[in-house]
Amino acid sequence: MNILETIIASKQDEVARRKSATSVQELEQQPLFSRQPLSARQALTSPTSTGIIAEFKRKSPSKGIINDSVSVAETTTGYVRSGAACLSVLTDEPFFGGTPADLLEARAANSQTPIIRKDFIVDPYQITEARALGADFILLIASCLSPAQVGEFSQFAHELGLEVLLEIHDETELVHIQPGVDLVGVNNRNLKTFVTDIDTSLRLAGQIPANYVKVSESGLQKAESIHLLRQAGYQGFLIGETFMKAASPAEALQTFVNELSFPSNFPSLNTVYHESESMRNA
Repeated sequence: MNILETIIASKQDEVARRKSATSVQELEQQPLFSRQPLSARQALTSPTSTGIIAEFKRKSPSKGIINDSVSVAETTTGYVRSGAACLSVLTDEPFFGGTPADLLEARAANSQTPIIRKDFIVDPYQITEARALGADFILLIASCLSPAQVGEFSQFAHELGLEVLLEIHDETELVHIQPGVDLVGVNNRNLKTFVTDIDTSLRLAGQIPANYVKVSESGLQKAESIHLLRQAGYQGFLIGETFMKAASPAEALQTFVNELSFPSNFPSLNTVYHESESMRNA
């Protein structure tokens, strides 16, 4: 059993426990369930947007503890002040050190910024829960779901007023792009080796229909990478570890945004892509 299979098995058990503890009807009575969700699509495609989805993540299966000494409220408000277009909050505890309470705290501190519930969604119950926690959009991972489930879960999310970010990893998962999806994210991390390579995003960019907002995820450490990805058609950039490994994640984001303002010396997409291809084929 690989790490993803282990996570999904654990998540199914967790969801069963959460269902027993809190009914759907109880979730629908939560104060945040009635709030009007914000649009991640609008936030990412605005002409003045940085496109950055800044993530609060304490740890990961591949890296272990990244940063467990900063607060959710301080970090996320700092992210917004530094230019984040959206926020991402992990709510998985066993593998990423997050909790639903983290999302509630981020929501309370950032009323006007779209927030994604970052988790492994395997049941519609979690979508209802996301709405009750104050999320504006959810993550659906193609590797965890069938194309039919992506369509079903996306439709249900829309019924609740939530947008959907679908995460794919390679060409075989393009079939998961269903009409109800709003944003398509390409995860640059290989789930088997955990190696990251932005060429994954560059390779898949032209195969994602133009009506979806494209988001590149993982391994984005340099402003040059964002410049290249923008040329390839990406408007969103989900970044977590690059910021979270710093003592002050918000300051790390501010430095990153400042670097984005000076793209004149960045290499071109064709130059870097062909150089990368040459190195792989050498």
